[in-house]
Amino acid sequence: MENTAATVALLSGKIDGMVFSSAPEGLLIQMLLQTPGIRLFSFSQAEAYSRRFPFLSSVTLPRGIINLGRNQPARDIQLIAPTATLVAREDLHPALIDLFVQAAAEIHGAPGWFQRSGDFPNAYFTEIPLAPSAEKFFKNGPPLLNRYLPFWLANFFDRMWLVMVALGALLLPLSRVVPPLYVWKVRSRIYRWYGQLRSVEVAVEEASDADKRDACIHQLLRLNEIEQRVNQLTIPLSFAEELYELRSHINFVRKRILWLQQGAEESAAAQAS
Repeated sequence: MENTAATVALLSGKIDGMVFSSAPEGLLIQMLLQTPGIRLFSFSQAEAYSRRFPFLSSVTLPRGIINLGRNQPARDIQLIAPTATLVAREDLHPALIDLFVQAAAEIHGAPGWFQRSGDFPNAYFTEIPLAPSAEKFFKNGPPLLNRYLPFWLANFFDRMWLVMVALGALLLPLSRVVPPLYVWKVRSRIYRWYGQLRSVEVAVEEASDADKRDACIHQLLRLNEIEQRVNQLTIPLSFAEELYELRSHINFVRKRILWLQQGAEESAAAQAS
């Protein structure tokens, strides 16, 4: 029978008893509790029911909880209650499970007729496997980071801490390698021009006496081009010393080529005379 029809039948004496699965705040429950001649049935075997049937729990309605002034009920009453279970699919994201469990704690965590503050939700009296995220919540409580960070960020750190520790262990040795690599990278932008300077010197030195003058003129033009490109380099100030040393070496090579050119011109003039 439906609850309302069963209540009417009970009040009219057509049935001797009825079973409700409802919260104590329900209107029919409240009405029946105040109706003379109607009393709650106390299950003396309530604990045995909860042991035999996992979906049932044994609850106690304390003395005087309905009406303290009238001391109603006059004694503790043992009742059995079915478990309300929050169920989700196996593929539900753990972050959403965290939100559901936290919301359930906020909604159902208050004290009531049958529970103290914080008794619900819990992981007891369930026939369905408990999700790992929910089990972690019941064991350790909500993540500490949720108090200080937005949910998405706290959830990310909570689930990725193992990866972050592994990355930290990997980055620690890399932190010792990166600075030398950075220094090498910056200095390589300077040092590669020394190869160009050396090729200029070799070209002049390997030129024959007859071609020495033309080789000097050609390499001076090439040297000017190298110097122009070096002046366009942008490097950190901490490496400015190497840049200025390169520019001074370019000037040194230029002076040496000019000296060789002058010697070649003097030798050519002497041969002509």
